[in-house]
Amino acid sequence: MVLAGTPTATGHPEQSVPDWIGHHALPLDHIDPAGSLEDLIPFRHSIGDAQIVGLGESTHGAAEELTLKHRTVRLLVEELGFRSLAVEDQWTTGLQVNDYIRTGTGDLSVIVDQLGGQWQTREVADVLQWLRDFNIGRADKVQFFGVEYYLTGPAAYDAVDAYVAGAAPEHLAELRDHLEAIRPTTPTDDYVRWYQGVPDKQPYVDHARRVHDLIADVPHEPESRTHELALQHARQIVSFYEHYRLPFADSLGYREAHAAQNLRWWREFTGDKVAYWAASAHTANAPELRITVPPGPDLRFPSAGSYLRQWYGHQYLSIGFTFDHGAVSVGPDETAVMPPPAAGWFEQPFGKVQLDQFVLDLRRPAPISVRRWLAAPVRTRGLAHAGPGSYMDGGSLAQWFDMIVHRQEISPAEPR
Repeated sequence: MVLAGTPTATGHPEQSVPDWIGHHALPLDHIDPAGSLEDLIPFRHSIGDAQIVGLGESTHGAAEELTLKHRTVRLLVEELGFRSLAVEDQWTTGLQVNDYIRTGTGDLSVIVDQLGGQWQTREVADVLQWLRDFNIGRADKVQFFGVEYYLTGPAAYDAVDAYVAGAAPEHLAELRDHLEAIRPTTPTDDYVRWYQGVPDKQPYVDHARRVHDLIADVPHEPESRTHELALQHARQIVSFYEHYRLPFADSLGYREAHAAQNLRWWREFTGDKVAYWAASAHTANAPELRITVPPGPDLRFPSAGSYLRQWYGHQYLSIGFTFDHGAVSVGPDETAVMPPPAAGWFEQPFGKVQLDQFVLDLRRPAPISVRRWLAAPVRTRGLAHAGPGSYMDGGSLAQWFDMIVHRQEISPAEPR
């Protein structure tokens, strides 16, 4: 038997997991995104020289997780020089948001309505308003971009058309022949449903690839940013058509790989340090992620975060935002009660810490009992709308996350 406080072979006193968490947890004074960041200053050391920071929420629709993420973005931007926010949303939607936060063009309510349903909340609107206000009068403005492609909108088609019209007008007629064959003529959601029912999708994929190849062949100056941006627009069009040609199970992995590629492209294109705001299923370093969705089949895919860790090593920092209990928004005027974590879920020991919210660096020195907990097979909350039977696993807590930001009680995000 090892008595509490007795040094172990590792040189660290033996502690229970809750005791170790309580000892190393950094208390957070408040969750007000507009309040002082003084309590987050020690957080800076843990972030270190990270170039990309994943901000993974355990479920969409939790107000306090969103406001804690907002506070973390403020720290990254104001104190650590991060200048891009990557979000789990569409590339073409991101273009509109980026224009708004950098120039003030557009109406915030309209902009938020263009985001995915999970982001149409007051808390997310507050983030965009803060970004816009921060950028006023600055030369080093923060940028916003979407890493997704599966609802690629008209802006991508318009951008490649405008590029060829200016750079290679002799190829414009050919480009437009290909675009005419694939440009959506109905709202994107309706077009997706129609395209999913098309028996032979190969001609659409071929047209999309020809658009990309035509732009790639346009003569341009070395390292032309205009040319590279046009190619990036074209990549989203290709990804859209390839995605819906795949069986659903295969499309999950395709999505993660391309989201990660889009983020890597942006990092190289801008040189910015990037905060990556998404669900933990995307940001975690989880190459063997599984989500159970009873009674349907399991969802399995390597997360975008696993690609980022592979490419960037520990300059990709994975932060998980978690909670103990409360309720979340799962749709317009719909909420779901979230009970405390089930036995065996990694969040369970966090609920025993006598702090309303805290930050924990999982890389801190730890005794054997804690290291075993960190290395054990991980299990955590799944999809909120799928009910209590849904959970995620695959990998370990120490693999998935470098740090945890935990809130004990959460409430539903407010509709915008």
